[in-house]
This record gives sequence, structure tokens and C-alpha cells, in this order.
Amino acid sequence: MSGSMRVAALEIRLQLPGVRSLKEKRSIVKGLLARVRQRFEVAAAEVGDLDAWSLASLGFCAVGNDAGVLQSRLGQVVEFVSRSGDGFILDYRVEVIA
Repeated sequence: MSGSMRVAALEIRLQLPGVRSLKEKRSIVKGLLARVRQRFEVAAAEVGDLDAWSLASLGFCAVGNDAGVLQSRLGQVVEFVSRSGDGFILDYRVEVIA
């Protein structure tokens, strides 16, 4: 194999104020993940806090050959989620695998 494939991963932990059930949480998370997938062409899934009504841990992944471009794209995902109005970002981390 030749080339220089890079994988960038992002995990965001969200506070979801006012959510009163897992059904309501799933609806919010499902919609947010779909919007992020469509807009940024990344893989996205709920990866933690599955049974907590007011918390969500979301994972995003992008693949490419330029680590800087991937980090920038995931930075845009963070901004989008922050401005979405679906919840408040408690913490996030980005990791690029060479």
C-alpha cells in the first residue's frame, strides 16, 4: 500500500438540559448526528452515556490524506454542534492517527 492515509476522531460530551426521557434524548441525538453527517461527510455515532437522559457522548470520524484538513473539518463539527442549540458542550477531544 502506498500513500499516507490519516484518520481523525472527535469525541464530544454534551449536556442536554430539559430532556425528560431516553426517547426524547434519542430524537435529539439522532437528528444532530444526521445533520453533522450530511454537512461534513463524517461518520457519526452515539458512543457513550447511553442510559443518561441529560448527557450524550458523540463520536465522529473522518478519513483523508492531510491531517490539517481533517483537524479543521472536525473543528467545524465542534462549532456546528456548539451552535446547534441541541445541548452544551462539556468537553471534547480530537485525535489524529498517522
